[in-house]
Formats: sequence, C-alpha cells, structure tokens
Amino acid sequence: MAKRMNIILEDETAQTINRAAKPGERSRFINRVVQYYAAMHSPVALRARLKHAALRDRDLVAFVRSDNTRVDIQAKAKMSLGTGGLLASLSDLKI
Repeated sequence: MAKRMNIILEDETAQTINRAAKPGERSRFINRVVQYYAAMHSPVALRARLKHAALRDRDLVAFVRSDNTRVDIQAKAKMSLGTGGLLASLSDLKI
C-alpha cells in the first residue's frame, strides 16, 4: 500500500529528480532510489559486500601465490640449464 508523504528537498535535489524522472513518474523514481540506497547501506548489505571482498581477495592471493611458485620453478630451471646443471629442459619439471 502506498503512503502519501510531504517532504522538503533542496532545490538542486528537486532539479535532479525532475531531470532524471519522466513526468508523472517521480514517486516511482524516488521510491526506487530510496529502496536501492537502503539496500546498499544496510548493515546486512555491508556485511555481504565485505564477505564477498574477503573471498575475492583470498582467491586472488591463492592465484598470485601459485603463479609466483610457477615463476620460481622456471627461474630455477633456467639457472640450472645455464650452469650445466642436472635439468635438461623445462619439461623435466612437474608444474
């Protein structure tokens, strides 16, 4: 159920709403903006975004760590090849 409310807005805010919303759709536009803002700034939404970022960063760290290991193995192989070491080629390595 809709509820009628009288609110006071800054002139600049009212102009922004008038530019963004078609005539006759201001209420719907304001409702969507308020719902979006509340959803993005609630404590639950903040926790969800922090959890997502932590998981993303964990996966990124694992990827970088594995990539660095691969680079280290390749560097050791090049050093061994250059000094007449035991490794005949990079294909001898278990990557």
